[in-house]
Amino acid sequence: MAGFGSGLARRLYRGEVDVDFVGKQKLWYSLSALLLLLSIAGLVVKGGLNLGVEFTGGSVFSFQAPKAGIEDVRTTFLDQKVHQVIPQTAGDYWRVTTEPLPEGKVTQIQKAIAAEYDLPQKEVNVDLIGATWGGQVSEKALIGLGVFMLAIILYLTMAFEWKMALAAIVALFHDLIITAGVYAWTGFEVTPATVLGFLTILGYSLYDAVVVFDMIKEVTAKLGLGSKVTYAQAANDALNHTLIRSLNTTLVAILPVAAILFIGTTLLGAGTLKDLSLALFVGMLVGTYSSLCVATPMLVTMKEREPKYQQLARRLGARGAQSKEPRDAPDDKREPVSANSATTTKRRKK
Repeated sequence: MAGFGSGLARRLYRGEVDVDFVGKQKLWYSLSALLLLLSIAGLVVKGGLNLGVEFTGGSVFSFQAPKAGIEDVRTTFLDQKVHQVIPQTAGDYWRVTTEPLPEGKVTQIQKAIAAEYDLPQKEVNVDLIGATWGGQVSEKALIGLGVFMLAIILYLTMAFEWKMALAAIVALFHDLIITAGVYAWTGFEVTPATVLGFLTILGYSLYDAVVVFDMIKEVTAKLGLGSKVTYAQAANDALNHTLIRSLNTTLVAILPVAAILFIGTTLLGAGTLKDLSLALFVGMLVGTYSSLCVATPMLVTMKEREPKYQQLARRLGARGAQSKEPRDAPDDKREPVSANSATTTKRRKK
């Protein structure tokens, strides 16, 4: 088994693996449809994303309590009749988010925290975030996403063609919805850091798609009516040539992100990093998958509807069918004469 794994890795590195990505497009489309359905179901069942205080407004308490546990901190706030308590820890420091509170209530909680953890009241920092400011953040995030998408469409249309731009945009929305679905099911808080993570994975997914499309453009530019391969075959060959680059890029990029997500947020208690690292981790995996198994097969589907590639496919299909036809049988279909039949013939002549 180990030999098989090392042999596969060696073949991948040398570019000797030929995976039929384009030919299995129904499999990829079915898998993507299932992932999208689960993601949308998560958004519906969970009532949307768990938006952070920066978007909804609220109160944020920051203080140092090395010996406190998460349930201790939560109980401190619940005893003060606070209903929404989201504690996060980063080392010895705590960041607790609550619903919007009146100024008198905020002072009361400050005193309770100072008394509970033997702190001066001035060391309990409070940030009050209004819902109006959160709405402005949401609006700016949506505007940023829209500008990003528009820039992608213009760039890909000028650098390649509109069909490649459309395939890339579909893949980007595919990545966004699945990543949002993961956030919905896990209940991770969506903060401005998460939005930055979303924009980062869009850029990463775009880079991967551009690398693949550039190779496809180079390979298929030579196709004509006299070519020996169809557009789908040429595109699949180009995809396999970029496979090792895509896998290496993903592996190198995802290792530090995985370290932040699984080690930093669990062993080191850096909970404030998980909002960003989860978006990057999921987005990189889904982005690599979509550039190989969604964007390229979709591009091939659109391109093969063009008349010249349809004509090429028909010609090659006819040639293939002709080469498989059996050769004409000879006119003389007499069966070979066996030894017994020859002896019988001689006796008749006598």
